[in-house]
Amino acid sequence: MKFDSLKPLALALGVALALTACGAKEAATDAGAPAASAPAAAVETPKHVAFDTSDIDTSINACTDFNAYVNSKWLAANPIPDDKTRWGAFDQLRETSLNTQHEIVEAAAKSNAAAGSIEQKIGALYKAGMDEAAIDALGHEPINPELAKIDALKTSKDVVAYLNDSFARGQGSLFAFGAEADFKNSSRKIAYAFQAGLGLPTRDYYDKPDHAALRDAYVAHIAKTLELIGVEANEAKKQAASVLAFESRLAKASLAPVDLRVPENQYHFVSIDEANKVTPHFDWNSFFAAQKADVSDGFSLSQPKFFAEVDRMLAKTPVADWQAYLRYQFVDAASPYLSKPFQEEYFAFHKATLNGQKEDEPRWKRVLGTVNSQLGMALGELYVAKAFPPESKARAQELVDNVQAALKARIEKLDWMSDTTRAKALEKWSTFLPKIGYPEKWRDWSGLNLSGDNYFADVAAAMQFNYDYDIAKIGKPTDRKEWGMTPQTVNAYYNPTDNTINFPAAILQPPFFDAKADDAINYGGIGGVIGHEASHGFDDQGSQFDAVGNNTNWWSEEDKKAFEARTAKLVEQFNAYEPLPGKHINGQLTLGENIADLGGLAIAYDALQVAMAKDPGEASEKIDGYTQDQRFFLNWARIWRGHMRDKRLEVMLNTDPHSPTTYRAIGAPSNLDAFASAFACKSGDAMVRDGDTQVKIW
Repeated sequence: MKFDSLKPLALALGVALALTACGAKEAATDAGAPAASAPAAAVETPKHVAFDTSDIDTSINACTDFNAYVNSKWLAANPIPDDKTRWGAFDQLRETSLNTQHEIVEAAAKSNAAAGSIEQKIGALYKAGMDEAAIDALGHEPINPELAKIDALKTSKDVVAYLNDSFARGQGSLFAFGAEADFKNSSRKIAYAFQAGLGLPTRDYYDKPDHAALRDAYVAHIAKTLELIGVEANEAKKQAASVLAFESRLAKASLAPVDLRVPENQYHFVSIDEANKVTPHFDWNSFFAAQKADVSDGFSLSQPKFFAEVDRMLAKTPVADWQAYLRYQFVDAASPYLSKPFQEEYFAFHKATLNGQKEDEPRWKRVLGTVNSQLGMALGELYVAKAFPPESKARAQELVDNVQAALKARIEKLDWMSDTTRAKALEKWSTFLPKIGYPEKWRDWSGLNLSGDNYFADVAAAMQFNYDYDIAKIGKPTDRKEWGMTPQTVNAYYNPTDNTINFPAAILQPPFFDAKADDAINYGGIGGVIGHEASHGFDDQGSQFDAVGNNTNWWSEEDKKAFEARTAKLVEQFNAYEPLPGKHINGQLTLGENIADLGGLAIAYDALQVAMAKDPGEASEKIDGYTQDQRFFLNWARIWRGHMRDKRLEVMLNTDPHSPTTYRAIGAPSNLDAFASAFACKSGDAMVRDGDTQVKIW
């Protein structure tokens, strides 16, 4: 059972700006008012500070370590909170968004909202999640019917029937299934079956010696989880060992994260008959019939090797081992919605052991996370009404237009690209669809009924509703205006199959976007973000999709070689970074994000120069002792300020296509002549990559 309904395909292709987007909102200043009996006194309006230069550590040379120059004082004064595994600009802004959302859900839970309204549904789910006494009183009673179904399995055919049924209820495990745009005909949605089913982060965790201790901890966690539902201790240990062996087979047949970035490894279109030849013991006709999915034209069996291994396990693996695996997967996924012992065990492994978190987040944040995962766009509708004024959207649109124009100018001037390929690149540029703030049309939640008095049951009902909503898209036209991220999310993303760049409302705030700030701050913040997402259309993945979102080659052979030679240098640059002793960034895994950072920052800088040219006098003035060029790069480093617990950082290095924030603050600027010029850096300085080491792509 997978209560987090994110599909690996969407995660691989919906390229996000950052990990878990977060950040801070400046507190309002109350200047006070004169007493009624006193003469009116002039009240001086406090100066708006768009960038606090007192944070800068001037004892550090900006040309040696720009991240430390900008962020070290802040990092020293802002340790990671015990209930977090990371803390920085994104995390602060996320707290601001969460506090606004908290006000909304608390009000919804206390209101007498009309039955069927989104306020009523949001309030019901939040209220159910916050009723700890009721949840604790039920223990594991809510999941007993599902456990009985697993206990009743006798044959391999029973296992297949159970998988069909659990998927149809939105609770499928073992693999991921859902609707995405067809790589070869992006105008339509098709079904994708995608590798999944692992409890540890990647395949390497199942066989590499340096993860042995974590495997032992995982087996202990599985056993403790099973004991919570009444499995006797020795039997629980036996089943836990079985689960690890089961998942190890899945892991061996799974592709590594770096391999999943290759489009050919995400898409393998087959007919149902062809799929059944790969999995003769798993009939896809029956599966699709249970899902009520229209796949008459075929679907993507994205990783055939993985599904062939699943089929061999259906044929040869004892049913008792399947039961142990399905039992644990279901209980573990359900644990956050059950009584306190289940929640504590879930935290102990997934958050503390795996990621180094010292204590769990407050209950309201965890429940709010559930509201976001199940009713996120409904909550977004209320969030926008409360926190995103129309003028913010208009100003953001202006910045998007300016950065987009700078990208076009760069493409037109590239000295390494032929006119034929350039024409295709400009065609793709012309079809970009920027989406700002929130959807034009809100989703309809009619048909979802939540009681508000049984947390697990309400979550399960929402999962079923969301799954049906997704599956109904199969065989239908792709809607480019649909959002894959909620407005209250502090993040941004590019989607190559619909060629859209997307900027949710919550990221359009300081330090990224500040309507009262000078141009340099905004172009170094949200301008860099806009450029980043637009550059994803031309990174190592995005460049393999054309103007309408189809996975096709639009490059000449010579231009492709020139592009790959340049990106190889960026791989080499990031491979050299060592965030933990002996553990380096994977430059190939993070290549797309690093290309987007480099291109995005260069494009945003160009856009700033165009803006400043309109008012040369203002552009030449220093603010707080810093030039506009310097403030541009200062804010770029500020948005990436942050630190992370070592355990979380290790998982990130193994799994995440984004580089740690420290290296995002310095990686792109070190390749730009404009940075060296702004801070008078010289060849040989650590922040200056020149000659053969300098990377120039877009």
